[in-house]
Amino acid sequence: MDLSRYDGLRALVRANFSETTQRLVNEALEYAAGKLEGVCRYDGTPMLDHAAAVAAIFISEVGLGRNSTVSTILHDVVRLAHKQLPAEEFLALTEEIRSRFGEQVVGITMGLANISELKLKASKEQADNFRDLIVSYSEDPRVILIKLADRLEVMRSLEMFPREKWRKKSWESMNLYAQIAHKLGLYEIKSELEDIALKYLEPKDYEHITTKLEESADERRAFIARFLVPITERLDRSGLKYHVKSRTKSIFSIWSKMHKQHVPFEGVYDIFAIRIIIDCPEEEEKRLCWTVYSVVTDFYTPNPNRMRDWISIPKSNGYESLHTTVSAEGRWVEVQIRTERMDAVAERGIAAHWRYKGVKQGAQTSEQWLSRLRELMEDTTHSLAQRFDAKPASGEIFVFTPNGDIRKLPEGATLLDFAFDIHTNLGATCSGGKVNQRAVSIREPLRNGDIVEILTQKNQTPKADWLSFVVTPKARNKIKSYLREEQAKHMRMGREELERKLKNWKMALTMDEAVAYLARHFKVRTGTEIYALIATQKLDFGTIKELLTRHLSGEADEERRAAAAEIERRKAASVQNNTKETASHDALVIDDDISKIQYKLAKCCNPIKGDEVFGFVTINSGITIHRTDCPNARRMRENYPYRVVEARWRQSAEGAFRVTIRIVAADTTGMTNHITEVITRDLKLNIRSINFAPATNGCIAGTVAVEVPGTGVVDTLVHHIMRIKGVQRAFRIN
Repeated sequence: MDLSRYDGLRALVRANFSETTQRLVNEALEYAAGKLEGVCRYDGTPMLDHAAAVAAIFISEVGLGRNSTVSTILHDVVRLAHKQLPAEEFLALTEEIRSRFGEQVVGITMGLANISELKLKASKEQADNFRDLIVSYSEDPRVILIKLADRLEVMRSLEMFPREKWRKKSWESMNLYAQIAHKLGLYEIKSELEDIALKYLEPKDYEHITTKLEESADERRAFIARFLVPITERLDRSGLKYHVKSRTKSIFSIWSKMHKQHVPFEGVYDIFAIRIIIDCPEEEEKRLCWTVYSVVTDFYTPNPNRMRDWISIPKSNGYESLHTTVSAEGRWVEVQIRTERMDAVAERGIAAHWRYKGVKQGAQTSEQWLSRLRELMEDTTHSLAQRFDAKPASGEIFVFTPNGDIRKLPEGATLLDFAFDIHTNLGATCSGGKVNQRAVSIREPLRNGDIVEILTQKNQTPKADWLSFVVTPKARNKIKSYLREEQAKHMRMGREELERKLKNWKMALTMDEAVAYLARHFKVRTGTEIYALIATQKLDFGTIKELLTRHLSGEADEERRAAAAEIERRKAASVQNNTKETASHDALVIDDDISKIQYKLAKCCNPIKGDEVFGFVTINSGITIHRTDCPNARRMRENYPYRVVEARWRQSAEGAFRVTIRIVAADTTGMTNHITEVITRDLKLNIRSINFAPATNGCIAGTVAVEVPGTGVVDTLVHHIMRIKGVQRAFRIN
């Protein structure tokens, strides 16, 4: 490639940088030319033309140092490689760039590559989120500055792009990039981006305003000349060094005002502004600006509501100027009063402040520039200079739907939060999903930039435990609302069923009496909880009938009194003996050969040797052994304390107990074989049954019943199963 076509850029570099920088820029041009050989733009020109043009904009219109310029020249090399090369080759490329041009250049070009891969969607509602996301990629603030210059060059060359790209790039420029430029005080870039975007988005309006401006140009110039005569005469006599510029409002600003105020072109009164720019030392700036203000208001009446003093307190982005709007010949005229330094900063942002002072772009000034830029970025809604994959300082993340819609969520939000954020029904039936094409559960925490797909099941409904891992108010409120509805439904169902049964049983008991007794018996606060227990079949009608019959006969009261006396007797005996050995002496000892004695192991909790247990005397089946954490333990101990018997395992007991393990694992080839091998071959245990079925998210779920000698082996069993690659969960269920 003939690099002489970039002599203009070289001349610009010579005018602004040292010989060392010039050599590095030449090396970057040669390197990029080699890597981009044969790659062309839409009009057939070399792709490197784009990078060189962006570098020229960056040097002349933004202004920063050597690393920024080199990064700009190389950014297309990294962008295309990031998109096209395999991971190993891309890492080799970045390592080569790092060794030749430095760590900062790699960081900046990677940030630009990440932004280029964003699939931005034209949506007014999501513009703020997209702006924040664009800049959240910029660990180094220079990334966003280069991106602005890059976008400006694209808009200047938009004619060469396919027509279908015109509207999308114009919308992005107007709503995303121009707003970022405004925040950073780069008003010239902001205005040009908006004007070019308007030309493509609203060509008729753009043409209309352009024509009107041309038609009224002579009249405007004549009016300005008449307006300035008394002011310039007074200023010339004072010996002040100054010059005057007239600035026509940008086409986009005029168009915006016409639409917001619903007025024609002629109804926009501040189409132009007159700028009086003073040449003076920095210590004299404020005094002389107010001097010029007093001269202007001596001749023309100011509008007090249109007075803006950004000299005493500059804008956060560094803008300093004194604005007043005065009346002349029946129209309002905006007058801006500022110094040469202020004007440079106003046109080109903070970078101009350092350049205006005549200090070359050395390390110190560049660092000051970047430091101030970081402050500006951090003044926005979100901390824009954060590393993309790091924890955002604002506590917010941005995630995408598969269609490219962006959603803003609080940090720590899960897949389920995202589902509810999209739609309530989607959240209520969410059974899992995919994050960046990877199958995940509803509990999966999301990260900045994730692409999230939701999977649903018709029979899925919100659960109470969902509240433990959702963080958004919307998700929490919708889940609570559903649970309340379910509770109300259960209450209606449970009440209706109980009413029917009481009528059938023909008991001399009102509904309210029955519910009050049952609530007192099961130690719940309200009848609603009794109805819910009935509706969810946690309380069967056989038990209810037995309790109510005993209540009516008075038997329950007698049992309660006998139980209380027995408890007091045992307490007294325990205090008298005062030893654990004696207390446990009366306990039922569970031997290894349980077939010879009149007790059996409860099926509801399946106790095994090592579990803490107690015995319960049944009416027809002798003694049943339950675990102390059995779901039925509390009810049995409270309602039938006289039937509860202390029990313990004989230490020497040896037997085979059945334990059931629930397993959730990835649905990979041979998973069931892996599990059975670990149990039978590695742990030498017998499998009594195994049952697996496909589950959601590419998983299988099921149970394995295994014979074990006691609880000590269960932990080992679960641990070994969890070590199998692909197993997600394993736990004992009974």
